Amino acid sequence: MSKTATPDTQGALHEQEVAGYRKDLKHRHIQMIALGGALGTGLFLGAGGRLHAGGPGLAIVYAVCGLIGYMMLRALGEMVVHRPTSGSFTSYSREFLGEKAAFFAGWIYFVAWVTVGIAELTAIAVYLRFWHVFQSVPQWVLVAAALVVVVGVNLFGVRLFGEAEFWFAFIKVAAIIVFMVIAVIVIVKGDPIQGHVPGLSTLSEGGGWFPNGVLPLIVMTQGVVFAYAGIDMIGVTAGETADPEKEIPKAINTTVWLIIFFYVGSVFLLALVLPASAYSGDESPFVTFLNALGVPGAADIMNLVVLTAALSSVNAGLYATARILKPLAVGGSAPKFLGRMSAQGVPTGGIWLTTACFVLGVVLNYIVPGHAFEIVLNLGAIGILCMWAMISLSHLGYLRAARRGSVRRHAYRAPGGAVADLIVLAFMLGVLVLMTMDYPNGTYTTITAVCVFVPAFVIGWFATTSSRRRAASELQAAEA
Repeated sequence: MSKTATPDTQGALHEQEVAGYRKDLKHRHIQMIALGGALGTGLFLGAGGRLHAGGPGLAIVYAVCGLIGYMMLRALGEMVVHRPTSGSFTSYSREFLGEKAAFFAGWIYFVAWVTVGIAELTAIAVYLRFWHVFQSVPQWVLVAAALVVVVGVNLFGVRLFGEAEFWFAFIKVAAIIVFMVIAVIVIVKGDPIQGHVPGLSTLSEGGGWFPNGVLPLIVMTQGVVFAYAGIDMIGVTAGETADPEKEIPKAINTTVWLIIFFYVGSVFLLALVLPASAYSGDESPFVTFLNALGVPGAADIMNLVVLTAALSSVNAGLYATARILKPLAVGGSAPKFLGRMSAQGVPTGGIWLTTACFVLGVVLNYIVPGHAFEIVLNLGAIGILCMWAMISLSHLGYLRAARRGSVRRHAYRAPGGAVADLIVLAFMLGVLVLMTMDYPNGTYTTITAVCVFVPAFVIGWFATTSSRRRAASELQAAEA
């Protein structure tokens, strides 16, 4: 299976990939999983420092990155409707690009979410220690406790996972809506806040849309792309949705625009109520605003929200990696135990492997608690860039197959077709270059990723050659 699979073989592989899953996710679950994946610490914490450095023009960066994410997600959605599977773009990479592409796509997805998960687990411990009752507890103990919670949620089946993600996301969405309503009321009333009159005059007071020029906004594009990570989770839910051909397009069309609205709207309103210079990377911009209004307990409220956001991200990442690894196991590019399903319809092998890697995060927090977050965050960002790029490359392969007549395109199509895919790829390449030039953290991270993961993937590919041949032989025997 080193080349692209034939339609018959791909159909047989697909049957093995989706076997054992339960169709328990409903529309509200899918929509909130996607919202929850994208609305996280990148907005609730990261936007403050970015606003201070880049000014109100940050809203434009969020809008541009959101449109890139929309093009990527529409490409994924077209392939999902073509062949719904929890393997998401790993399966589509195999079908349209070949087994090597599937191997890279699946394992880079795994690495990306493991690193993001470790970063978020570390953040959870930091958020908990904000409260006095947890300050005497070692950071690694708090990380371990959070890990136990999310593993338990995932092992009990997709219905419990869907409900947990729904309410995690609901808290975040509700917090954003409440902020936006309060901000609009403040702007309409026009009462000064700490000597500043909220409204368009605040923009000019802080130096206009680009108080520090355009360059800082270009450089921080990498962080904004990272903030949108998780919207691709929609593709993973397809295998556990009762009517994916109907529900996935609906979720994509509504969810992405809501995410862009929340991001762009929140950043724009933050810039209207206070000058960009009033915000800081050391504090949530929402806390800055609420404290300026004199709202009691603002920091406690927002700390609870960001704690929920981090728990949601770890929970979703554990869910996604387990589903992505199963197609690799079916094709022989991963150990066979990663494809085994529990009685609850859960790929437990993938959950336990991801959990084992998360345990390394517990160890990291024990050894270097002050640097654990930065160490893994940049690696996760590179993984996310590769994920989005693989989705666009797979869609290009899908379009080539459609021109050959191997597949038939349906009514739900990605706007822009191949041109949109090329735009996404060029954008991802540009962001990667920005990361490489971001000395020292981005430069060192890129070098580390190339020197560690590229050799690891090459070794892994050749080490699994015999298992891929065995999987191909078993598939042929089953078809005979």
